[in-house]
Amino acid sequence: MTTERYIRIMAGFFVMLSLALGWQGSPIFVSEWFLAFTAFVGLNLFQSGFTGFCPPEKLLRKLGVKSGGSGCGC
Repeated sequence: MTTERYIRIMAGFFVMLSLALGWQGSPIFVSEWFLAFTAFVGLNLFQSGFTGFCPPEKLLRKLGVKSGGSGCGC
């Protein structure tokens, strides 16, 4: 797998988990503040689309995962 696929999987997982923890109708609801984490993930994906800077991509490269093209979410 490439860094691009790992990043898409991680972002999707974090969004779904934070929605489940922050939505009051969820059986695993903890606090509405988890929705702020959803916004953080979205903002990070948004800025990486413009700047090309993606911290998780740098970490995955240091761990030896091969590059998957143009980076975060592209």
